[in-house]
Amino acid sequence: MGRRNDPRVRTRRFEEEAVDALLAGYQPLPGVNDELIDADGRPRAHWTSLLASLAEMGVDEVNRSFASADRQLYRSGVFYRVYGDPNGGERPWPLSHLPLVIDGEEWRALERGLIQRAQLLEGVLADLYGEANLVRSGALPAAVVAGSPEFLRPMVGVDPHGGSFLRIYAADLGRGPDGRWWVLSDRTQSPSGAGYALENRIAIARALPELARSLNVVRLAGYFQALRAGLTRLDRSGEGRVGLLTPGPLNETYFEHAYLARYLGFVLLEGEDLTVRDNVVYVRTVAGLKRVDVLLRRLDSDFCDPLELNPRSRLGIPGLVQAIRSGGVAVANAVGAGLVEAPAMMGFYPRLGGQVLGEDLDLPNVATWWCGQKAERERVLDTLDDLVLSPAFQRPLRGLMDTGSVIGADLDPKRRAAIETAIRTRGVDIVGQEAVQLSTMPVWRNGRLEPRPFILRIFVAATENGWKVMPGGFCRVSDSLDARAVTMQSGGRSADVWVLDGHPTDQITLLTKTGQSEIRRQTGPLPSRAADNFYWLGRYLERAETTLRLLRTLVGRLSSSAEGGGASVTKLISLLQSWGSIPEDLARTRPARHALAALTRSDLPGALPNIIDAARQTAAVIRDRLSPDAWRTLADLVAMTQEPVPAAGSAQADAYERSDRALRALAAFSGLASENMNRLAGWRFLDLGRRIERGIATCRFARALVGESPTAGTLDVLLELCDSQITYRSRYVMVESRAPVLDLVLLDPVNPRALAFQIDAIMAHLDALPGHLGDEPPPPEERLAARLVASMKAFDAGEFDDERLRQLEGQLMELSNDVAERYFIHHSPVETPWDLMA
Repeated sequence: MGRRNDPRVRTRRFEEEAVDALLAGYQPLPGVNDELIDADGRPRAHWTSLLASLAEMGVDEVNRSFASADRQLYRSGVFYRVYGDPNGGERPWPLSHLPLVIDGEEWRALERGLIQRAQLLEGVLADLYGEANLVRSGALPAAVVAGSPEFLRPMVGVDPHGGSFLRIYAADLGRGPDGRWWVLSDRTQSPSGAGYALENRIAIARALPELARSLNVVRLAGYFQALRAGLTRLDRSGEGRVGLLTPGPLNETYFEHAYLARYLGFVLLEGEDLTVRDNVVYVRTVAGLKRVDVLLRRLDSDFCDPLELNPRSRLGIPGLVQAIRSGGVAVANAVGAGLVEAPAMMGFYPRLGGQVLGEDLDLPNVATWWCGQKAERERVLDTLDDLVLSPAFQRPLRGLMDTGSVIGADLDPKRRAAIETAIRTRGVDIVGQEAVQLSTMPVWRNGRLEPRPFILRIFVAATENGWKVMPGGFCRVSDSLDARAVTMQSGGRSADVWVLDGHPTDQITLLTKTGQSEIRRQTGPLPSRAADNFYWLGRYLERAETTLRLLRTLVGRLSSSAEGGGASVTKLISLLQSWGSIPEDLARTRPARHALAALTRSDLPGALPNIIDAARQTAAVIRDRLSPDAWRTLADLVAMTQEPVPAAGSAQADAYERSDRALRALAAFSGLASENMNRLAGWRFLDLGRRIERGIATCRFARALVGESPTAGTLDVLLELCDSQITYRSRYVMVESRAPVLDLVLLDPVNPRALAFQIDAIMAHLDALPGHLGDEPPPPEERLAARLVASMKAFDAGEFDDERLRQLEGQLMELSNDVAERYFIHHSPVETPWDLMA
């Protein structure tokens, strides 16, 4: 067979032709390094397999695969928060679908440079919070250290537990026109993005599963495995209790905090969850105080302790600094580690490499001149048009750089004059940096490839065996062709990063190998805040179901001509009005339109959108404890409430169909909770909230619909609202009668919708919750629940009247308050000064 007919040659030629067709119209930017195309105009070798696979798939299939990745992220609830956004702030995660591909040999060079830089910054921190030889020798000006708000004097002389100030280091990298990588900024405070990088990988790997495997893309799990092992080794108590300290749900990267906590097996904690006793940090749980030995910090250093750091902080833990100082807790990264990420420090690192490490840095950083020095100040003033000007210590400069960096060439005369004056009079606050022309990578837009600038963030973790670099990273891609900086806040997108290996990659997992860990059937104590949110999630979801049943029943009755139908409709409308679900005035609009509005409008306090939004916000606080399926179910409910109301058509039919769909979604969530959640404290508080809310609603239904002489129509409505019609029909051949109906919906202990069933379930949950002492009297909520149980056994259906039902409803509300008092607010036997300030 001749070479011309060799199938391998034909396949290679076909791939080349397909790649050429895919690259048609792709124009690298002049004077800019392009990751995809080399200087000869040909695709780089490590990109060709990816390009050939995309070409083979075709535009339509590629679009479908990338749309699948977007759906995966959306249904997983991946979001980020935009500060100052009038529309609510939460936005779906913007994925740039093509990964950044990096050759294995080039990656190993980056690894060496990043590890070297991490060692440098670790050494600088150890010196500045220790003997301060760098300042004493003049290698670092005292003003660049002491003038930084991140230099925390209470931490001077405090050795971090485990010996490392930095447990996680990250660097933002860009590639210049000459093809060299440069460090644009260092991240040592609490580097973010690793969790998003993992979500990007999962989404793209599911969209292009065969491709990721065939290219031998190095997996990320090994990095997270090393990170987790390094942190758990800091646990002195041997209980393995590590917390991830978050500022809370309003933080822009809260999703990542919750995701990492779940992925790594850590407890997601806010400052209010923690307290310090005898220089030891404890988490407030429903079972009392439980020790926490390690905190992975995602809270800025000065907010960590209002006693010794920022007194205005409401996010930190009073007494934390003293606990660190006494060795009672390990915090990663060390409080005060943000000092070395200040732009003012960057200009000194090239020289410090030789002094601290005894060697030059392999990975250079962008040229930086701190204006606190005379020569550097004059240089910045002379070359202002060629530089980017930034706050020296990252915090905005009011009136000059309110939103961060500015480009000298873009300044108008008035602002330029103001900045020049500030440089001369207060140069310590400003740095000038070389303007970086970022390298570009391909993005998929409208079925074709286009170049866009990007910044790559790579993470390094300190482990027992040295530094471990994540084989990939968090890549931010600009939507604009002319970009000097790329941020998610300003509309950037995020891409996966593929590091190629010449050999098949190992199947690494975070699961512990067989025989290396003790068997456990508990997931650790439940923080009081999490219990509180589980409880209210249950109440909100049950409240949504109650509202939907009322609306569906109303719409069904509007078309009924049965005897008593008019009275039923009137009472249902009255209930919904008292619920705050529909307007008080129905004079001008048909009730069916109001029912539809109650499913979609957010200006009515008891309407479905407000209830579901409250449920979703509550669930967001405990999303590290919810399954992805449960979160997706809530997302589906939110989407249903946002569907527009049709301008024409049958409002009655639309309202009924929407109510029916939403009830099925709620049933799906209940099924997930029933079948997938372990019967531990979290599930008990979730179900406890549902049972109390359902009991209250049943009392209200019975009071509103059953009087001294109810009609058959209102009794049938009560059965429908309590989902008990089939049971009633199977037991009684008679028309609805007051006593049998009330017995079924109030006193029947085997009817899961009956009041007695709810009270029995409440009692069972209270008996199973932690904190019971056999030699002490039962707490108030248990005594009240016991009285309710006895009432259900002692009452006869004929004894129920409005007053008795109102009394039962009040007792359920009182029980709810008692539960909150006991489990959601932790009372310490001894109040300390930091308790009074918490």
